[in-house]
Amino acid sequence: MPIELKVPEVGESITEVMIGIWKKGEGAVVAIDDSIVEIESDKATVELPAPAAGTITKVLKASGEKAIVGEVIGYLEPAAAGAEASVPAPAAGPVVDVRRTEGRTVIGSVQVAAPPQPQRVMPAAARVLAEAGLSSAGVAGTGPGGRVTKQDASQAVVAAPAQQAAASARSVAPTPAPVAAASPAIPGSRDERYVLISPIRRRIAERLVEAQQQAALLTTFNEVDMSAVMELRKKFKDVFQERYGVKLGFMSFFVRAAVEALRAVPQVNAEYRDPHIVFRDYYDIGIAVGGGKGLVVPVLRNSETMSFAQIEMAISDFARRAGENKLKLEELQGGTFTISNGGVYGSMMSTPIINPPQSGILGLHAIQDRPMAVNGQVVIRPMMYLALTYDHRLVDGREAVTFLRRIKDTIEDPTRLILEV
Repeated sequence: MPIELKVPEVGESITEVMIGIWKKGEGAVVAIDDSIVEIESDKATVELPAPAAGTITKVLKASGEKAIVGEVIGYLEPAAAGAEASVPAPAAGPVVDVRRTEGRTVIGSVQVAAPPQPQRVMPAAARVLAEAGLSSAGVAGTGPGGRVTKQDASQAVVAAPAQQAAASARSVAPTPAPVAAASPAIPGSRDERYVLISPIRRRIAERLVEAQQQAALLTTFNEVDMSAVMELRKKFKDVFQERYGVKLGFMSFFVRAAVEALRAVPQVNAEYRDPHIVFRDYYDIGIAVGGGKGLVVPVLRNSETMSFAQIEMAISDFARRAGENKLKLEELQGGTFTISNGGVYGSMMSTPIINPPQSGILGLHAIQDRPMAVNGQVVIRPMMYLALTYDHRLVDGREAVTFLRRIKDTIEDPTRLILEV
């Protein structure tokens, strides 16, 4: 008896998701716990594992379609009951990535299929073509084994009028049929591609607009001499990595410095919750990292209790799993303050936007050698610009400047972190 493949619970209060890439399409043979499909929510991407070994017999929701938690999106025939009836997976089959879009669409993220086979047209695709009076000949299939899907048929119907008009006018080149893989852009081409907004990217957009509309944002700047921290890293980096198995980076220094600054200026660690201001006596610092689906901010819980090694190991783990879309939902929730390091991308100066309902975010930037006046002499020092964006409803200019000055003093004299002064 077929096993229903249902959308799993992906987090508290999340009821709707978007179907991501089907890693195993119809006819694919899977082992137990094989990843079948990606499920995208507005907070993270999770993978649906195969509940048993068998064959994927039916896909009900294409990539890009929305589904609700608990909804059946496909069927799997267990190996014992459906081994003979299953369709063997092609040796080099494509990754299914059929996107529901508006307008012209170029299908991407599809591998080259196995050796050509007789064209197969899915029943839904056949109906669409029949209603439009079109033949399946010339319609490239993007489904498993080169099958023509409903999406392929819909694209062919949309493209048909343009193709007929071009043929009747004997234009220079006829409009090509939809292809399975996105081709490199031709110089001078004015083609457009429609790509569905992922739930994570949509949520990022909503949060940023929310921050701009609901908070009184202001940014103040300072600069910090990185000489002392760079010297410490140079002196202890080999011993540190040998002992802890992770590199000693700059972020651990800034996390520890931020904790000290937040203790000195608690307004930056607070939340405006009308009619109250909520002050927190713990420091959950979010670290902005680039993920496979966009910027994510995993949180270091109680960072005030963490050592340099614990901070570096946690950040390294966050970065690795963010690239693989394997961060857990609970790791992305909460946070009392955020640090964003645009310097890794070469940013010299920026005004970061707070992550509501937080009241502050610290922006780090690229380190560059610059001439500085020190004790009446012009010397070259590795300098970094710091930016603090804050909610002016809670934090006044004096507090913001004091906060950045505390960061600067701590980084320029890291022994403060040991002496706690």
